[in-house]
Amino acid sequence: MKTFFKKILTYVLKTESRLVLWKYKPRVIAITGSVGKTSTKDAVYAVLSDLSYVRKSEKSFNSEIGLPLSVLGIPNGWNNPISWILNILRGLWLFIWPHKYPKWLVLEVGVGKPGDMEKTALWLKTDAVIITTIGETPVHIEFFESRKHLIEEKAALIKTLKPDGLLVLNRDDETVIEMKGRTRNRCVTFGFSEGSDIRGSSDNISYNEKNEPEGIIFRVDAEGKSLPVVIDGVFGRNHVYASLSALALASGLKLNILSAADSLRNYDVPPGRMRLLKGIKSSLIVDDTYNSSPFACESALRTLGQVKCRIEGCRKVAVLGDMLELGKHTIEAHKNVGKLARDSAEVLIVVGPRAKNIKEGALETGMKDDQIFEFTDSREVGEFLKTFIKKNDIVLIKGSQGMRMERAVEAILLEQDSKKMLLVRQDKEWLDKK
Repeated sequence: MKTFFKKILTYVLKTESRLVLWKYKPRVIAITGSVGKTSTKDAVYAVLSDLSYVRKSEKSFNSEIGLPLSVLGIPNGWNNPISWILNILRGLWLFIWPHKYPKWLVLEVGVGKPGDMEKTALWLKTDAVIITTIGETPVHIEFFESRKHLIEEKAALIKTLKPDGLLVLNRDDETVIEMKGRTRNRCVTFGFSEGSDIRGSSDNISYNEKNEPEGIIFRVDAEGKSLPVVIDGVFGRNHVYASLSALALASGLKLNILSAADSLRNYDVPPGRMRLLKGIKSSLIVDDTYNSSPFACESALRTLGQVKCRIEGCRKVAVLGDMLELGKHTIEAHKNVGKLARDSAEVLIVVGPRAKNIKEGALETGMKDDQIFEFTDSREVGEFLKTFIKKNDIVLIKGSQGMRMERAVEAILLEQDSKKMLLVRQDKEWLDKK
């Protein structure tokens, strides 16, 4: 019965969304990939919001129901039928009565199983499609026959492009750049590779006057110009790629590239995505707890390895939870992550049954057993971290959504009064879950 009502609800919301798009005719930017969708969405929003009224998908509204919610500008009703009835009435009123509606929609589009792209996105007509990164072992691959089938699912978003629409592709990902041949639409590429239309280089971690790491700095070459870009409060190349993709979109839309680069200073870094937070005992938390995949986890570890401990007593600690939905790739993917740990951190802490394979991979590459700690869940490791963390430690915390690793971040977060704003999954519905 629940599934039946969900189907009816989804159909009604999609119908209202199509009517609203037909009435207000906003320009639609759709973003997909296995890594970096949300960061890219926020970078694009930062660039476009200086020009016009823009709406972006809230949180990760990227599913069959999430996309209509973004188009209609209404909240998730969760399990409350009255909230959903009110949502349907709001959507209908938006169509019937003139409202101030966004000129741009920036939508994140995800897939979790075969057929999702058709259900969630093929009713859209897009002005631009951005494809971020696929990776060798993408998240959700467990539910697809092969990596090839997952790629086909992601690539289906290209079919939504209008005849004059723009395709923006990551040139550094061989799988993504091959998608250029799937359409006759204009294409702009971004990346660090030679030949990228928007090319990044010299990305480094920036430090403040106290020698504390505080963000990233990189250079962008575009349209014959060389531009420095600085983003405070985050680590990781994923944010560099997000910025490059936003600049590629700006270039393809014939926007002022200098103004677009300057707009990235307003880039609102989403919680749980390599965000830098103050921890107890003057520690620094690298909060990457939104989700995890082999590509993203390896990237986070490499970034941790690049951080220079310029303060006495600094240790680099990696707290890594299970990566879920990897199917037959589970053991190998976790071991490969572990093999990076030796060169990235002095201490490795693994959380969950699958993460035992991270420990095995670390031991195989020479990390000592007394450098590694094992825990069952995020609450248990959070209690351990309260006493284990020392002054000036740099602590990377990461894991799949189902591991709820934000609880470990909360345990050592300095600014407890701001946790609802700083951490992922702070809605009541999430907090009520075990």
